[in-house]
Amino acid sequence: MPIPDYQSIMLPLLKFASDKKEHSMREAIEDLADSFKLSEEEKKEVLPSGQQYVFDNRVAWARTYLKKAGLLESTRRSFFKITDLGLNVLSKNPKKIDVEFLKQFPQFIEFLNSRREKTEEEEEEEEEKKESEKTPEELLETGYQRIKSELAQELLERIKQLSPKFFEKLVVDLLIKMGYGGSLKEAGKAIGQSRDGGIDGIIKEDKLGLDVIYIQAKRWNNDVGSKEVRNFVGSLAGQHANKGVFITTSKFTKDALEYVKTISHKIILINGEMLTELLIENDVGVTKLTSYDIKKIDLDYFEEE
Repeated sequence: MPIPDYQSIMLPLLKFASDKKEHSMREAIEDLADSFKLSEEEKKEVLPSGQQYVFDNRVAWARTYLKKAGLLESTRRSFFKITDLGLNVLSKNPKKIDVEFLKQFPQFIEFLNSRREKTEEEEEEEEEKKESEKTPEELLETGYQRIKSELAQELLERIKQLSPKFFEKLVVDLLIKMGYGGSLKEAGKAIGQSRDGGIDGIIKEDKLGLDVIYIQAKRWNNDVGSKEVRNFVGSLAGQHANKGVFITTSKFTKDALEYVKTISHKIILINGEMLTELLIENDVGVTKLTSYDIKKIDLDYFEEE
């Protein structure tokens, strides 16, 4: 089954704590994962940031909302237990506990008001309903990925408008930022000097120049097929080289991708999508607008001896 949203986890989590004992978050996560019959793959699915498992994040937020409503309480770091109010709620056999259900508790209303005021119109919109199923971290990740995707698309469109010379410079700037080529000056001398045999440039693999990498950069709209990649490999053989990077603003065909798996040469294929990803990751052609630090309370700090 699909990973449940955090609201669907609220009632099972409260029932899990109904034995009145202290429980750890890890214990709750494992028990609930079994209850929801999640596969190992689903348990290990991570948020876009790669910093936390999706299911773990949703259990944590289900606990937070139940705590804000007074149905659960923290006992120590990463541990919790049910409250008398929580037991009273379970005694009434609710079919579901979600945000609407928790709004009957004044302390939860205070919590919601402190986060964001919502209009009745917003509540009625289908998009708002979908968003309400996500945790704050997921909302932030969704927004970040949307901005990043739009930036990547804009980058690729701009790159396709560049002159071949500027495109080569951009490729060199990127590879230098990634740790290749020694100095920018040295890399600049290498690029463009080896245009015979289908090779656009040469760059050092490391700052000491122990090995070199041959580069081909194609600012194309059409997909790059196995023929073009074969020609590049043939050019490497003519230079007695074993390593190459083929960069394009378009895509590589399936045949081209399969071909590089069958040869002894080490060839890295970078398509337009991967190129923009690397540019953004290495701050080439983009500038940082702002950043946000996500923090949580340090429960150890507030522990008394």
